[in-house]
Amino acid sequence: MDRNIRTVDDVLALLDDLFAPEADRWTRRGAAWWDTFYTDRSRPVPFFVPKPDESLVSYVDRGVLTGGRALELGCGPGRNALFLAERGFEVDAVDLSPAALDWARERARETGARGVRFHCGDAFALTASELRGPYDLVYDSGCFHHLPPHRRISYLALLERVLAPGGHFALTCFAAGAMGSKLDDAEYYKGTGLQGGLAYSDEALRGIFANLTEVELRRMVRQGEDSDRFGEDFLWTGLFRRESDTVS
Repeated sequence: MDRNIRTVDDVLALLDDLFAPEADRWTRRGAAWWDTFYTDRSRPVPFFVPKPDESLVSYVDRGVLTGGRALELGCGPGRNALFLAERGFEVDAVDLSPAALDWARERARETGARGVRFHCGDAFALTASELRGPYDLVYDSGCFHHLPPHRRISYLALLERVLAPGGHFALTCFAAGAMGSKLDDAEYYKGTGLQGGLAYSDEALRGIFANLTEVELRRMVRQGEDSDRFGEDFLWTGLFRRESDTVS
C-alpha cells in the first residue's frame, strides 16, 4: 500500500519503520519482545529486584514528592509503582508486556499494596485516550532511553498532555560514557540502530526538557545487595517540575 504523508504522525510512523524491529520495543507491536524478556524471572537483570529506585525514595523521604496522582511509564514488574502506592500515591502504571504486568500484580498481592492500577499498552496511545491527566507525578525509570530520537516529540507531547501545573517529572536513563550508545541524532538514521538504548549527557537532558524547571539532576548512587533500594551508577536520575505559567 502506498503511504501518503499528510500529518506529523505519518512522518513519525515512517521514521519508526527505519528502526524496526527495535522501535517495536516501545509500541504495542513490541509486547512479544518484552514478554520474552520478562518470562525468565531468574535472569540476572538489575531492575528485576523488588526494590524502588534510590532516587525516588529520596524524593519522597525529603518531602519533594508528597502524594497525589502518579503515572509510571514502562513500569515492568512494578517495583516503583508499588512503592509509590505504599507511600500514598494513586498510581496508574503502564507497560507493553502482559508478562511484566502479571509479575507486578503478583507482587501487589504479595505485599498487599493498594492504590495502583496496571494498564497494558502503548503509553502514547493510552494517555491520549483513557489515562487522562492531570498527574502530579510522571515517573520513567528506563523507558525514555529506548526511544528513537524522533519519538522525543511524542514524549514531550505526552508530558504536556498529562503533567499537572506544579507537577513533577522524574526520569532515570542511561548516562553517556557509562552505558548505552551516544551518537549525534542523525547517525541513528544511517543504519546504526539504537544499539541497546541511547545514552545522554546532562546537557542533553537539560536541553530536551528545557520547558521544565530542573529540581535535581545527578548520577544514581549504586546500591549494595543488602540495600532495600535499587541503584546503578551508569544511570542519570533527574527530577523536573512543570511551572504553572507553562500552561496555555
